[in-house]
This record gives sequence, C-alpha cells and structure tokens, in this order.
Amino acid sequence: MTIIKQAFSIEEFCTAYSVGRSLAYEEMSEGRLQYRKVGRRVVIRKVDADRWLDDLPVGDTVKFSKATAA
Repeated sequence: MTIIKQAFSIEEFCTAYSVGRSLAYEEMSEGRLQYRKVGRRVVIRKVDADRWLDDLPVGDTVKFSKATAA
C-alpha cells in the first residue's frame, strides 16, 4: 500500500517542486501559492501546489544549438 502525501511542509514543497525557500515564501505572500496554518506550522496542500504549478506561465520554445564535434 502506497501512501500519497496530501500536504507538504515548506521544506518538502521546495524539494518536491525544485524551488527555493525564498521563492516559496514570495509566492505565498503574493497570494499565488495557497497555504494553511496548523498551529504554528505552514502546510501546502498537494492540490494547491499542483494548481500553483499549473498557473505558472508557459515558457517560449527553447532553441538548442547543436554541439560541434572537436
């Protein structure tokens, strides 16, 4: 039986979504990343983290240059 996390601590969110703590706190303070308080702890529900990720702007097409052989 696999247990799927439904909420993350700040540290867990940053690790799972490959972002830094300052970006996470900035996104929360700007209201783009929803969070909950459990006592003094901040938790981010997985659905809110996924919504935040889905709401990020889509990047332009990335152009890769071919590496030249030496």
